[in-house]
Amino acid sequence: MNADDFGLTRGVNRAILEAHTHGIVTSATLMANSLAFDEAVQFAKADAGWSVGCHVVLLDGVPLCEASRVHSLIETKNGHAFRDGVAGFAVRALTGRIDSEQVEAETTEQIRKLQSNGVTVSHVDTHKHTHMFPAALEGILQAARTCGITAIRNPFEVVAANFARAQHGLWKRYAQVKTLRGLAGGFRRAVAKAGLRTPDGTLGIVATGHLNGNLFQTIADNMPEGTWEFVCHPGYVDADLDGISTRLRRQREEELAVLTSLEAKQALDNRGIELISYRQL
Repeated sequence: MNADDFGLTRGVNRAILEAHTHGIVTSATLMANSLAFDEAVQFAKADAGWSVGCHVVLLDGVPLCEASRVHSLIETKNGHAFRDGVAGFAVRALTGRIDSEQVEAETTEQIRKLQSNGVTVSHVDTHKHTHMFPAALEGILQAARTCGITAIRNPFEVVAANFARAQHGLWKRYAQVKTLRGLAGGFRRAVAKAGLRTPDGTLGIVATGHLNGNLFQTIADNMPEGTWEFVCHPGYVDADLDGISTRLRRQREEELAVLTSLEAKQALDNRGIELISYRQL
């Protein structure tokens, strides 16, 4: 149970900590170039009962590297920030316009920032799952190896159709995720070659922004055998979040309510699902 966007705002930090302390979240991934980074680091180090990874940001933000070192990731109009939106990133990645060495340099900087602040980084994933694209994955895997990271998210959701039927509004996102599933085989081969571990896949990506108790129950009921990562985004809406470009606002509070509910714990118990963190992968 991994909470993304750790460090995004103080409200997100507080919600993630609550979802871990009083709920079912076992891991979180921290954004190195985030507004509430210092507080997230304090929270990460205060509790040894979970694992904290690096939520690598390659779009919708500002790089830690000098822009000239990562120019294939930079928006040319402003000259210093990443490009916005995964669609444009996908086009550039799939047409050879993303430099994997530049991805490696930026990813290394972000992981090293967490480590230099005393965070034991257990795994990596990426904002908006950009590591599903081979050009980004190559650089991220190399950076992970350099920094001693041994695990990475498998961003491919293979059982989404089982619960996309459960709620109106999920089919469009399901179709988008399914379109990219052809990259899954190459992802597994690249991760194995790099010597990293990864789960069998993810749950919850299609449900992002729509998660409620009934949908969580359906996902738990349809979880196949294996080791899976449930991706979630708990948070509280505050002035900082209102100032950030994100489609997830009140939905973060709705996710928090699910993740801290007795019903969610019972849904997992009824299926005999064991909660682990990335340290136990």
